[in-house]
Amino acid sequence: MTTNLLAHRVEGSPSAPPLLLGPSLGTSYALWDKVAPELSTGHRVVRWNLPGHGGAPADAIGPGATVADLAALVLELADSLGVGRFAYAGVSLGGAVGLHLAVHHPERVSSLAVICSSAHFNGAKPWEERAALVRREGLGPVVATADARWFTAGFTVPELVRDHRDADPGAYAACCDALAAFDIRDRLGSVTAPTLLIAGREDPATPPAHLREIADAVPGAALVEIPGASHLAPAQCPEAVLTALRTHFPGGAARLGMRVRREVLGDEHVDRAQARQSPLTARFQDFISRYAWGEIWTDTTLSRRERSMITLTALVAHGHHDELALHVRAALRNGLAPEEIGAVLLQTAVYCGVPAANAAFAVAQRVLAEDPD
Repeated sequence: MTTNLLAHRVEGSPSAPPLLLGPSLGTSYALWDKVAPELSTGHRVVRWNLPGHGGAPADAIGPGATVADLAALVLELADSLGVGRFAYAGVSLGGAVGLHLAVHHPERVSSLAVICSSAHFNGAKPWEERAALVRREGLGPVVATADARWFTAGFTVPELVRDHRDADPGAYAACCDALAAFDIRDRLGSVTAPTLLIAGREDPATPPAHLREIADAVPGAALVEIPGASHLAPAQCPEAVLTALRTHFPGGAARLGMRVRREVLGDEHVDRAQARQSPLTARFQDFISRYAWGEIWTDTTLSRRERSMITLTALVAHGHHDELALHVRAALRNGLAPEEIGAVLLQTAVYCGVPAANAAFAVAQRVLAEDPD
């Protein structure tokens, strides 16, 4: 394996369709922290870092680097992971990499989302000047203006600003060189991958007109504008970005299952489960979303009320008290009244045994006392 392999993070089931996520200049893959865990329920998500960003080695690129150089590193990463064809989403410079891949390596890109990016970045001069400034004075001057360039007034993400401050100046300047040289407008008509453009309506760096230009040139492309979003839309408006990406990238039963899972169990529980997800548990989480929630709980033969009653009974029978507490709350959310839950548990005393029902009543009483409504 090459020592220049891009630093990266992989989430989701190895058997799920791959989705690569590219960062903006100055950030790390933490840019996707509020979006990637949800996407990983239906995809094998691979987030990658630019050289010299997020603690990654800086020597993979140097002065005079191009977007083509970065795209080649992304393909090298995909090859190392055994990923042939993939969906791709990228922000700003990461979006430029996606456009390059879609134009020059169409056989690799199954679907594309370009976020707060452009087919050109306002000419070479501002980027040449920024590269010279960083090589001369370090990142301090550009970090000082990061919030104004990245977010609307009053909003910030300290972790991303810290990533900017800690980036390697040489690698950052080399990425500026890549942006200076990038202009793919004359090739947009050759993009064949289904393409989504996402614009932040308040983005000063790549205003919606830049995304509209791409949408008008790429056959069949769609454009979504996010009100209140500036340049780093996945960090500032993650739910809006997530909604757009879920619609664009097919997720099948896992996507539907995640929606039903949230409706039944509640956002707080699902968010905790997603936050705890690790490479060890990713396939299990994918299985739960696809099979239990995406196929069984979506079957309309039984109502959700009926499914809650069956689930309560099964959990009492097997003594799964933590899950029982979770599903007492779910039963309330599915429309069962406390007295109906009590009737279900009383039924279990006959068929599962008095000791099992006694323990179940204790669990239910505790849950109902927490949430009497």
